[in-house]
Amino acid sequence: MRVERVVTSGIFSLDGEDFEVDNNIWLVGDDEAVVVIDAAHSAEVIAGAVGDRRVELIVCTHGHNDHINAAAELAERVGAPIAIHPADAELWAAVYPDRAPDQELADGATVDVPGGSLTVLHTPGHSPGGVSLHAAALRTVFSGDTLFNGGPGATGRSFSDRPTLLRSIEEKLFSLPDETVVHTGHGDSTTIGAERAIWDTTSAP
Repeated sequence: MRVERVVTSGIFSLDGEDFEVDNNIWLVGDDEAVVVIDAAHSAEVIAGAVGDRRVELIVCTHGHNDHINAAAELAERVGAPIAIHPADAELWAAVYPDRAPDQELADGATVDVPGGSLTVLHTPGHSPGGVSLHAAALRTVFSGDTLFNGGPGATGRSFSDRPTLLRSIEEKLFSLPDETVVHTGHGDSTTIGAERAIWDTTSAP
């Protein structure tokens, strides 16, 4: 089991505003098959990175458009189901009013990946249905927009709540070992230890 990063660029839209963003897409698997985490902006680019491997599942860490806007097209291209936490159903429907996700993610559930598994950690706050995915065998967590290199994800917009986000990070992510690599939804990766070390200066409401 290994991790590969693909970066795509596009528009994040929320509350009537548009922002240009670069998104990280993570492929977890082996030479035969992968799970795709966050199908953003370009199904063509993601499918090119997958190559001739089988896609077992497309997992959405949350429902913001920049993390799901290539999911349906990619699902059609590769014949894979899409999974998202049901608390982000409204965000999903804003992008896909006529296409429901195929599976629901739940806290504590296991997502099988080639060569191992991911544990779903419900980490709301950036959005109600935000999740992180812990790959214990890789000492890695995929945090979506819950935790970044340098601090918590953004709040202050529709569907977000800062106290909830901080509680999610403290209870679900900071319970992981310090050496756990944090692969984020945007920007550079970090570690749980590095983020915990700066927590006191970033977490005050």
